[in-house]
Amino acid sequence: MKRTLVKSAALLAAIVLVQACAKVPITGRRQMNLVGEPEIMAMASTQYGEFLGANPPLPDSDQRVRQVRAIGRKLAEAATTFLNDNKAGDRVAGFTWEFNVVNDNTVNAWCMPGGKVVVYTGILPVTLNDAGLAVVMGHEIAHAIARHGNERMSQAIALQGAGMTLEVLTAQNPGLTRDIFLQSMGIGSQLGMLAYSRKHETEADKMGLVFMALAGYDPREAPKFWQRMSQGGGQAPPELLSTHPSDETRMRDLENYMPEALKYYKP
Repeated sequence: MKRTLVKSAALLAAIVLVQACAKVPITGRRQMNLVGEPEIMAMASTQYGEFLGANPPLPDSDQRVRQVRAIGRKLAEAATTFLNDNKAGDRVAGFTWEFNVVNDNTVNAWCMPGGKVVVYTGILPVTLNDAGLAVVMGHEIAHAIARHGNERMSQAIALQGAGMTLEVLTAQNPGLTRDIFLQSMGIGSQLGMLAYSRKHETEADKMGLVFMALAGYDPREAPKFWQRMSQGGGQAPPELLSTHPSDETRMRDLENYMPEALKYYKP
């Protein structure tokens, strides 16, 4: 009993310490990350390889792949420079950027920790142009840089019980650990954290606007892209919209933040 109380106290102390020190770049929001980024990135590298093994990416010669990688490189370089200039370079420490495209009609894209990006061909008719694609990729890259997956995974692990750590959970239930990881990264069903996730989506919108502007893409394309997404039709929203703010809220927030984002845009 005493040992359990000590572990609980240590966990609480760690939460307080992390909350007091960790701030998301650009927004300045404090966050809780209980899992080490090297551990998260190692898991991401493994799961990324497994995903591509089951979903072979398009060849390097494909024009869509060249487009995604050219935009991805610009976004990654712009974000890295910005973070280094603002004493937040640790956010991309250890990142090994990879950009792949899979032939899948799903309207989706994602970025795992460590810069592991996948774009589905199903979203390309909606992006329409380089700037539209930069909206999507900047948004997903922002999730990884903001460590939203780590934050959600930390919350999920904490819900497993006092004193629970990633190492303990992995040893006790590796299948559950894998599911939590994929769900925390937005790959698969959600963990019932829709309100929490929507906060992350709004934050990624703002950060994504800054990153795309720094990379030379007009951030004013963002409201146009999300408008096209909302008009996609069908009974269910696209996967990329499943936990996002309402259309009206998103448009309002994007327009309100646009003057700030445009400060970084130098075409």
